Amino acid sequence: MGVGTWAGKLDPMWPPDRAPLIGMGCMRLSTEPDRDERRALAVLHAALDAGVTFLDTADAYCRNAGDVGHNERLIARALEMWAGDRSRILVATKGGLTRPQGAWIPDGRARHLVAACEASRLALGVDRIDLYQLHVPDPHTPLATSVRALDSLRRDGRIAAIGLCNVNVGQIEEARRITAIDTVQVELGPWDDGTLLNGVAECCARHRIPLIAARPLGGVKRCRRALKDPVLVELASRHGVSVFDVVLAWLRALSDVIVPIPGPTRVDTARALAGVSSISLGEEDLRLLDDRFPSGRILRSPPPARSARPMRSEGDVVLIMGLPAAGKSTLARSFIGQGYARVNRDDAGGTLRALVPALDRLLDSGTSRIVLDNTYVSRKARAPIVGWAAAHGLPVRCVWLSSSVEDAQVNAASRIVANYGRLPEPDEIRRLSTRDVNTFAPTVQFRYQRAFEPPHPSEGFSAIEIVPFKRTRDPRHSNRALIVWCDGVLLRSRTGRRFPASPDDVEVDERPGRTLRRYAAEGWQLAGLSWQPEIAGSGTTVAQVEAVFARMNDQLGVAVDVVYCPHGGGPPACWCRKPLPGLGVLLIERGRLDAPRCIYVGSGPYDQAFARRLGFQYREAAEFFV
Repeated sequence: MGVGTWAGKLDPMWPPDRAPLIGMGCMRLSTEPDRDERRALAVLHAALDAGVTFLDTADAYCRNAGDVGHNERLIARALEMWAGDRSRILVATKGGLTRPQGAWIPDGRARHLVAACEASRLALGVDRIDLYQLHVPDPHTPLATSVRALDSLRRDGRIAAIGLCNVNVGQIEEARRITAIDTVQVELGPWDDGTLLNGVAECCARHRIPLIAARPLGGVKRCRRALKDPVLVELASRHGVSVFDVVLAWLRALSDVIVPIPGPTRVDTARALAGVSSISLGEEDLRLLDDRFPSGRILRSPPPARSARPMRSEGDVVLIMGLPAAGKSTLARSFIGQGYARVNRDDAGGTLRALVPALDRLLDSGTSRIVLDNTYVSRKARAPIVGWAAAHGLPVRCVWLSSSVEDAQVNAASRIVANYGRLPEPDEIRRLSTRDVNTFAPTVQFRYQRAFEPPHPSEGFSAIEIVPFKRTRDPRHSNRALIVWCDGVLLRSRTGRRFPASPDDVEVDERPGRTLRRYAAEGWQLAGLSWQPEIAGSGTTVAQVEAVFARMNDQLGVAVDVVYCPHGGGPPACWCRKPLPGLGVLLIERGRLDAPRCIYVGSGPYDQAFARRLGFQYREAAEFFV
C-alpha cells in the first residue's frame, strides 16, 4: 500500500520516508495446542529479518484467562532480542475480548478497556501503544461507550492510534462520529469476501482508512484449497512465486489501503514474507483473478462500471427486507398481483447467493420484474442480488419493512398459534423450525437485530422505500377481556413463597374479587397470566399448579381462565414468558378478542411493555383494584 495513507493516519509513528507495511498476524504463535516459545521467537525473528514492519497481536491471544497477554509478552521478548532497527516496527494490539475457560467472550465496557490497555502496555514494555484496537463490538455494551474509552486513552497519551476490528459499515460510521478511526481490521481473502460484499472495504477505501486484512489465506483448510486452485497455480508459475504470494499480491492490488497480515507459524513461511512487496500483477493477471474471484471488482471498479450491460428500459428487481415475521410475504403477494415473479430462499432452498441461477432462469424466460423477500439482514446478504441485477441492467428497489421487534414478535407468535392452535414447547420449536419457516425461537429475531445493517444507496439501490408497520384488525375479533397478571396480584403465598405451594397456601385479597365479578357481570371475559418456572425445575407439578388456580377462583368467587409459562429463566427459548407476547396472543385467538378494547392489569417492570406490544389498555393493579 502507498506510504501516504499510513503517514496520514499514524504520523509521527510512520513517517513518509518509510517503505509500505509488510504485516504479520501473531495469534497462532500463542493459541496453537503445540505452541513452543523457542520456535515462536525464531518465527518472529525470521519475519522481522524478512522485512516485516507491522506485528498484530492481542491480549486475548492466549489459552485462557490465566494466560492473558502471552502473545504480547512473546513479541516484546522477540523485539528485545532482535538485532535489527526496532524503531521501524509498528506493533498493534487489541482489547475487549476475554478468555474465561478458553472461551472468547466480548467485554467492551470502558473500565475493562482501560484496565486491559494498561496490562497490554506492561506486557509490551511500552509507555504508548502504537495502535490499540477494539477486538470486537460487545453486544451488551453500546459501541459508543467502547469508542469513547479508546478516545480517552489516546487523549491521555497511552495509545497513539485507534483501530476497530470485526465491524460493519454502520459501526465504522458511528465510531467516526465520535473520534478519528485510524484502522479497521476484518477478515478478507479470496474465499472470504464478506468484507468486499458488505461495503467495509469500500468504506475504508473511500475514507482512506487502512484496512488490516486478517486471515488473508483463509486458515489451514483454505491454504490447501489455494494450492490446488488452477488460476493461482498458473499465476504462481508465471511469476516464479508461491500461490500464497499471489493471494497477498491480489489483496494489495485491490486497494492501497489494504495491509494483509498472514500468520506464519514456521520459519520458512515467515522468511517467504520477504517477497510479498516485490510481486507486481499485470492487467492480464488481474483479469484472471477477477474472473476467479469476482468480488474483487467491487474495489477496483467504480460503481457505474460494475454493470456489464446498459440499464434496461423495462423491468426491475424489488428486494423486500425486514425482521423475520415483519410481514414480507404479505407485501410480496401484493407485488405478485402486479405481475412480479417471486423468488424466495425458503421455497428454493440453499443460500441467498444460490438464488442467482433461479434469477437467470427467470430472465432467460423473458421475466424481468422480480420480487425477493428474505430478511436480507446485512449488506453482504444483499450484495449478490444487487450485483446480479446491475450485471443485467436491472434497477434494484429496496423496500424496507421497518417493523419493530415487538410487532414482529406478535406476528411470529400469532402465526405459530394460528398454525398449531397452541404455543409449542422449546424442543418442539426446534424440530418444527427445520420444516416450517414460520416457526422459530425468539432468539432468531434478536440475532437479526444485532446483525442488521440498514440499506444505503451506496449499495447500488435505485431507490429505498421505508414502509412502517401497521397492524390490521381482524373483523372476527370483537370480544373484550379483563386480563390480570396473577402472581402477587390475584393471589399470594401464605407462607411467603414466590407462588403458593398448595391450595392451602393460597391467599386472595377480596378487592380484586369484587372488581372481577363486576366485569364478568358486564360481559367481559376474564383471564389471568402467570409464570411457573418451578415446573421446569421439578419444584412443582402441573397438577399442583392447576389446583392452586382452582382454589384462587373459588376464593375470588368468579372463574378466571389462567394460562401460564412453565419454562425456566435464561435466554428465551419459548414464546410464553413475559414480556414476550405468546400468552397474550393465545388469549386473543382463543377468545377472539379485540385487543384495543381489552384491559391488562399488572404490577411488574415488564407489564406495561407487554400490554403495549399487544395493543391492550394498561392499568396498574394498585390503582385498579380498589
